[in-house]
Amino acid sequence: MDRKVVIIPTYNEKENIEKIIRAVFALEGEYHILVIEDGSPDGTAAIVKGMQEEFAGRLHMIERTGKLGLGTAYITGFKWSVEHGYDYIFEMDADFSHNPNDLPELYQACKQGADLAIGSRYCKGISVINWPIGRVIMSYYASVYVRTVLGMKIYDTTAGFKCYRRQVLETIDLDKVKMKGYGFQIEMKYSAYKLGFKVQEVPIIFVDRTEGTSKMSSGIFGEAFWGVLNLKMRKIKPRTR
Repeated sequence: MDRKVVIIPTYNEKENIEKIIRAVFALEGEYHILVIEDGSPDGTAAIVKGMQEEFAGRLHMIERTGKLGLGTAYITGFKWSVEHGYDYIFEMDADFSHNPNDLPELYQACKQGADLAIGSRYCKGISVINWPIGRVIMSYYASVYVRTVLGMKIYDTTAGFKCYRRQVLETIDLDKVKMKGYGFQIEMKYSAYKLGFKVQEVPIIFVDRTEGTSKMSSGIFGEAFWGVLNLKMRKIKPRTR
């Protein structure tokens, strides 16, 4: 059986974390979860620890000393997942903006030939619920900007709901990934694309969080805007073994 792990970064997600863990484990197909916990003062880590006995061997957690950024959280999770022999590695938010029921769709896309499957808000029009119109426009046109500058035929370039085949994460030089916020999502897609991997978008409906606090900021968009220009100039090389 394929080994699958869902990486969920957390910071102050006490309202959501138990529900999202149970939703993933309710799926057929034996998914594992790795929580990357960035020192949440609200007790998120304690909730996960309290569930680890119930889900022994399936629920894992790495605790870090503070809020170190989305990109570094995922890179930590990627390295752990590769070292532990997982075949398919997922990214997913803790706040239910990504529907756990879409995980099997991403998995099937990779099983059927994709190296990286993206849960896409924009490949079939705009599929976003509960966002202010200004944020929808900003996000949509950010993806248009990235697609134009980098030449990738990907509609949702900033998406954070994804499934990787292990080979992709073994090939990308994770230590050379520079962007930390949502620009990280762009950089990982571009790296996979430039290294010749097959990238496929799977349409999803994105629903903004109803509990907890958004981590979005203008600085995140600023990093992505300038980072894309720098990315265009860089040569992406595979990791040397």
